[in-house]
Amino acid sequence: MSTALDDLMESVDSPLIVVTTSAEGERAGCLVGFHSQASIDPEQYCFWLSKANHTYRVALRADHFAVHFPTTADRELARYFGSRSGSDTDKFAGLDFTVTEDGMPLLADLPNRLLVERVAMLDDGGDHICTTARVSSVEVADGFTPLRPSQLGDLTPGHGNEERAIRP
Repeated sequence: MSTALDDLMESVDSPLIVVTTSAEGERAGCLVGFHSQASIDPEQYCFWLSKANHTYRVALRADHFAVHFPTTADRELARYFGSRSGSDTDKFAGLDFTVTEDGMPLLADLPNRLLVERVAMLDDGGDHICTTARVSSVEVADGFTPLRPSQLGDLTPGHGNEERAIRP
């Protein structure tokens, strides 16, 4: 069911990101639509993770994250991270990635990224949790055109919103 908010957000068509992390040897990553720069000084970035996602459960135990910015050429990789669940799939199997000394998986095909360290997580009772993170490193390839939801088409997520781990 479409709402006025859905219609407005479709018009805004904010870029998508892929967030990756790990905790206690468990890797995770997901496609994220809710994110923004949150502070200029210090440099901070926020992203919201669905409580239904495997990445959310790993993120609760993680301190470091990579925020990758897919381009219009990365539709299939974005679709891959958005339509599969890490609960039953190793999303990194067969992908080209490296691991930082902090354990974060960095996707070789998505070189435009922020490396961040968690400052806080806010659970305001909604279906997503906000992670505020301090930017520790920025990696940018040449200029790029970000991938937007309208360019991805219909996507069935790996978990539906009703599957969230925590209910308000």
